[in-house]
Amino acid sequence: MSNSVKSFTVGINPISKSDVFTSGDSLTGQINLEVSGDCKINALVVKLKGKAEVKWTEHYGKTTVTYHNKEKYFSIKQSLFQEGRGECSTVGPGCHVYPFIFQIPAQELPSSFKASHGKIVYTVEVILSRPMKLDSKAKAQFTLIHKGNPHSEALLRIPQHSIIDKKLKFFTSGTVGMDVNIAQTGFRQGEGIKVVAYIQNKSSRDIRPKYCLYRKYSYFAKTKRRVETKDILKEVGEAIPPSAGQNVTRIITIPATTCASILNCSIIKAEYRLRVYLDVKYATDPQIKFPIVILPASQGPDDERPPPAYGLDGYANSSEGTNFLQNPTALEPSAPPPSYGTYAMYPSLTGAVGKY
Repeated sequence: MSNSVKSFTVGINPISKSDVFTSGDSLTGQINLEVSGDCKINALVVKLKGKAEVKWTEHYGKTTVTYHNKEKYFSIKQSLFQEGRGECSTVGPGCHVYPFIFQIPAQELPSSFKASHGKIVYTVEVILSRPMKLDSKAKAQFTLIHKGNPHSEALLRIPQHSIIDKKLKFFTSGTVGMDVNIAQTGFRQGEGIKVVAYIQNKSSRDIRPKYCLYRKYSYFAKTKRRVETKDILKEVGEAIPPSAGQNVTRIITIPATTCASILNCSIIKAEYRLRVYLDVKYATDPQIKFPIVILPASQGPDDERPPPAYGLDGYANSSEGTNFLQNPTALEPSAPPPSYGTYAMYPSLTGAVGKY
């Protein structure tokens, strides 16, 4: 920082023990400004912003094409000093704290996300404008989760069931098959997926059931789609001998650190599949794929959220800060939610055996 400004930062107050926000929540924080002498200020502006962005490059011979897309959810501004009147405010030397409060728009917002080719970010950005000086900026990010709605939660409780049979040739003769059930489609981070299967082995060799939970990230720009897939975990069951049939139950635990599904963003999707397959030597493995929606972990009793605050009454008697919110501007109306009609909100429950 040049001249009289020694430090300029912004902080966000935790809303709960888990420190994650959701649409409609109140967000509070403070701007910290430390100056060594008298400092003239034209404007001090704080913005609450939410956006999604994707970017990647593809090579076609000697030509490189960059694909880029953005989706803006909201941008809300408050002015803590007068703007645009050609007048300056002066603050004296020392540390000054300016509290602020926003309400996150109560609209359909996707969860925070960050990967190699895309991100969904929610930020508080502060801009300090001074006469004859370059603007100083400070920024802080916060995590937002999408909680869903009762209609979608009812869909995610629908059980899934699929059957496959395969006739074997060449080095392995006979047939193998499996009848697989899982109790629902939606599971929370850290929760176990109970897989119940009846496996019939009418072949000449041992077979083993295997399980793979994997993710699929999709990015959309300029009518193009970029896809990334990655296995999250793999597990192997006990061998089933020839000419035998067995009921097999397996609990596949979703890692608590797994990113929640993102199905309500038109330029980024985070989807998951559970693949159940039979390991058959010298033959193509028969497999069944189930779409899985991963939801944020449940909040515990110690993670209660404070009631929403609408306005500035919470700071009416605050002794913190100087020149706090002189003639604050009214909150700007939030941008309308993006259109999601182009892509399905939830993965289809039909054709789960087909190619992903």
